[in-house]
Amino acid sequence: MNIFVLIASFLAGALSGMGLGGGGILLIFLTAFSSVDQLTAQGINLIFFLPTGLLAIIIYAIKKQIEWKIVFKMWLFGSVGALGGYFIAKAIETQYLSKIFAAFLIIFGLITLFTKDKSKKAE
Repeated sequence: MNIFVLIASFLAGALSGMGLGGGGILLIFLTAFSSVDQLTAQGINLIFFLPTGLLAIIIYAIKKQIEWKIVFKMWLFGSVGALGGYFIAKAIETQYLSKIFAAFLIIFGLITLFTKDKSKKAE
């Protein structure tokens, strides 16, 4: 196994556990450095998320940092969204899907970079 695969997997898992978007790193690694097509990389990312997400849920549940009253609604609508996203992604050619994903990352990265956090008080 390639050392870069181990490093990318570790970083993606660590960031996923912290809720920081480790899936983005995994998708970029798989498509840019491992020659995996975008739709396959998305499937691998979803499977990869199951154990890392489960471990994060256990840790946050022990710390009582989960509001269980809203979990079911989020799970239900998130599942419907994931299923719909799968069918949309399957209908788009791989070359365009990769470009759409790249544009998505750039746009949301810029929004995050230039949007002021309103939860912080002005000092």
